[in-house]
Amino acid sequence: MTRQCVEFTSAQKSSRLKSATGARAWRLRDVVLAAAALLYAGVGVAQQNPGAQGPPMQQQQQMQEAPGTPNGVTPTTPTNSENTYSDVVFVEDTIQDNNTEVQMSQLAQTKSQSPDVQQFGQKMVQIHNALNDQLKPAAKQLGANDSKEPSKKEKQQIAQLASLSGPDFDTAYIMAMAKEQQKTLRAFKDEENNAQSPGLQQAAKADEPVLTQHYEILQKLAQAHNVTITASK
Repeated sequence: MTRQCVEFTSAQKSSRLKSATGARAWRLRDVVLAAAALLYAGVGVAQQNPGAQGPPMQQQQQMQEAPGTPNGVTPTTPTNSENTYSDVVFVEDTIQDNNTEVQMSQLAQTKSQSPDVQQFGQKMVQIHNALNDQLKPAAKQLGANDSKEPSKKEKQQIAQLASLSGPDFDTAYIMAMAKEQQKTLRAFKDEENNAQSPGLQQAAKADEPVLTQHYEILQKLAQAHNVTITASK
C-alpha cells in the first residue's frame, strides 16, 4: 500500500511504528496459527492412517499478512549506509528464500500424490507470496532488491525436485523445505538481536515464533512420511 510521506519527529515515528507493528503482529499471529491448526489436523490424520487419502483442505480465509515481514511498517529512514547494510542483506535474503520456497511449494501441488504435502505446499505459496508483498516497502526504503530470485544452487535444487514425483518428491521436498526454514529462522533470530531498523527488529521479534510454528508443522509432516530432518549449518 502506498502511503503519503509525512514528516514526524523521532518520538512520533517511534510511537506510530510501535503501535502499527504490535497491532498487525497480533492479527497476523491469529490468522497464521488458525491455519497452522488445520495443517496440524491434516498431518495428524496422515500419521494415524498413512495409506488413507485425507479429506480435501477446507477453504480458509485468504492470508493478507504473513510471518517474517515488517508487518506493513517500513523501517525508519537510514542515516548511515554502513549501519543499515545488515538490514539490506536480511531483507534481500528473506525475499530470495521466500521465492525459493514458493517455487518448491508450487511443485508440491502437482508432483506430490499426498494430500497433506499438497496442502502444506499450497499454504506455503500463499504465505510466502504475501510475505514478499509486505517486504517490498521495507526493501524500497532501504534501497534493497525487492525481486531477488533463487540462487544458482537453489535453482538446481528446484530443477531436481521437478524431476521427481510421488513419494520420492515428498521426501526431497520435505528435506529441502526444512533446510530453507532452518536458514530463515536463524536469520530472523539474528535480525531480532542485531537489526539497525527498529521496525524490522520489532517485526522479527514478533514473527519468529510464527516461523517456528511453521517449522514444527513441517516436522510433523516429516514424521508422517518417515523423513528424517537434520539440522543444517
